[in-house]
Order: sequence, then structure tokens, then C-alpha cells
Amino acid sequence: MAYSEKVMEHFANPRNVGELPDANGIGEVGNPKCGDIMRMYIKVEDNVIKDVSFKTFGCGAAIATSSMATELVKGKTIDEALQLTNRAVMEALDGLPPVKVHCSVLAEQAIKAAVSDYYRRLGVDPTPIVGELHDCEEKACACGH
Repeated sequence: MAYSEKVMEHFANPRNVGELPDANGIGEVGNPKCGDIMRMYIKVEDNVIKDVSFKTFGCGAAIATSSMATELVKGKTIDEALQLTNRAVMEALDGLPPVKVHCSVLAEQAIKAAVSDYYRRLGVDPTPIVGELHDCEEKACACGH
């Protein structure tokens, strides 16, 4: 299984790693069938994601996709961040092997879960804004949402 240089770089030197103590949105998603668990932390101010970080338990591709997803949403508005797709994460990493596509799906879902948590903390139902979150736990590793 060959990984791109960008995947290897984000795995070896992940960006935005760790807990964000003043996060006002935290989302966790996982897929126990392959062992990947992602937790995303966001700090939103004036509808902009001012800071973002992650903690991921999983393979190199899971770490790389988490790292890239944080890079892609940092400094973006919530609406812009919600446009992030797993395909955009994969393209930014110059691709993933087909058996690792699920990692990019988890990264997309983790961002959406953090935004959902942000809205819940404000007392707003996130579903009309964020949409339904996919339950990757019930899907095979190549869930392909």
C-alpha cells in the first residue's frame, strides 16, 4: 500500500495535535471495526473557527486525514467548514489507498460532530444546519458515505 508524500508528512508531523482547553465544540467519531477514533476540538469566535485541534487513535492514514482536516477548516467560517468533504481531504493529501478512504470520511464526520456540539452548547438544534451525522460504527471500514 503506497502513501503519498503528503500523507507521510502529515503522519510524521501532524498539525494541530492535542486537546484544545478552551474548545467550545468537541466531536468524536469512530469505527471500531478498524480501530480508528477521532476527536476534534474547535474554538469558534464570531462564526469563524479560530482554532482547531485533534486527538486520533488509529492508523497513519487516520492521523494524516485528521491533521489535514484541521488545516483545511482553521480560519474558515462554520459554513465553509461544513462544506469540507472527505474527497477534499483526500485530494489535499494527494490521494489515499482505497482501503483507507474511510479515514477521510471519519475526518469529515469529526468536523461536523464538533460543529454540532458547538450548536448544541448554544441551545440550537444542529441537525438543520449540519445535517445528519453518519454512524460509521455500523458500517464496514470502507463505508463510502
